[in-house]
Amino acid sequence: MLSESQIDQYHEDGFLVPGFRLGERILDDIKSAHTRLIERHPEYVDYCPAILPLDPGFTRFACNDEILDMVAQLIGEDIALWNSSFFAKPARVGSTTPWHQDGEYWPMRPLATCTVWIAVDDSTTANGCLRVIRGSHKDKRVRKHVTNDAPGLALHEELPASEVNQEEAVDLILEAGQISLHDVFLVHGSEPNRSADSRRGMTLRFMPTSSHYDRDIELEQNRKLGLDSGLRRPLYLMRGIDLCGRNDFENETRPTEVSQVSMPPIE
Repeated sequence: MLSESQIDQYHEDGFLVPGFRLGERILDDIKSAHTRLIERHPEYVDYCPAILPLDPGFTRFACNDEILDMVAQLIGEDIALWNSSFFAKPARVGSTTPWHQDGEYWPMRPLATCTVWIAVDDSTTANGCLRVIRGSHKDKRVRKHVTNDAPGLALHEELPASEVNQEEAVDLILEAGQISLHDVFLVHGSEPNRSADSRRGMTLRFMPTSSHYDRDIELEQNRKLGLDSGLRRPLYLMRGIDLCGRNDFENETRPTEVSQVSMPPIE
């Protein structure tokens, strides 16, 4: 569980690195699952924006009660998993993620998500760790992004330099198994991986069920991300109930404990 001071720090800074670490066994499971995914979909060797439509078995990695407890302290007890992404950054070829806010790409309204970023490998300055702008979430708005179609970018909507004070940037250096938590409005990005080491990171995207995951907006955002316009991200109720009453969950029951959710196995 997070302490009161950690909760305050998350809301003040827009991010937090809690004192938590996944074990070697679960990390090995994630690595193996990712290897199988890339064998089937080599086009995602660097960046896979939506894992769950390709392999719903990845949902089992969200069924960690310690992680869910922390997320619940930040966004409430009624939680849905709406996406998971993999930022692989292979050695010496990992792409740049330009400065952006996640809310530019996300289809729930109102915008609300706590992202859990899992370091599958050590994440360092040399291999392109996540960089964040402390406190940039506070005005709770999506700033004006511009299109950049240059090669070597994981995303093509970015914030102009005038919107980013890089002197305030913080490098989130994590050891394998550590996690960071960040807010939907936080300005962040990452440099390319110029090292000989891979920098695999996996995200779990949790939203409060008081927000509605809007499928019409999803279609628009898929086009912005360069994805199949018909891509449908499965939505899983992890805890509590659907507060907005309009979300279309994959799991038929609406449990109060994640252990009651029937999750598909990893192939």
